[in-house]
Amino acid sequence: MSRVQLALNVDDIDEAVMFYSKLFGAEPAKRRPGYANFAIAEPPLKLVLLENPGQGGSLNHLGIEVPDIDAVDAEQTRLAESGLTSADERATTCCYAKQDKFWVQGTPNGQSWEVYTVLEDSLTFYGEQDGPACCGGIAQESGDPLSISAAPCC
Repeated sequence: MSRVQLALNVDDIDEAVMFYSKLFGAEPAKRRPGYANFAIAEPPLKLVLLENPGQGGSLNHLGIEVPDIDAVDAEQTRLAESGLTSADERATTCCYAKQDKFWVQGTPNGQSWEVYTVLEDSLTFYGEQDGPACCGGIAQESGDPLSISAAPCC
């Protein structure tokens, strides 16, 4: 079996385990002092959490791509039932794709997590709207780099 491993530095292991247990609907496969890992079947992911307060790296955002709008809605409902809030972005164009998505709120270390489906391809990075690029990309008109905190993200 192949899967991606994602290792994240977190400030508080207990807070992070609680959040990711809700996000993925699973408990850690292994839990040790300052460490936890999740073996997620869908999407195939090995998520490793390392308690290293103040050592978070540069990360733009994280996402879970699902097959269709029904799956986006089902995930949003599941997360709401577990106590996580979200912010909708429906029929938005970003990263050269029209998407239906939502952003998970209240992440323990400020990471940006999206759950999305691609509706169709786009010839432009963020569609017809004027304004900055998402995902910490390049502003279309000025060419200036933007950070995730300065731009809406995809």
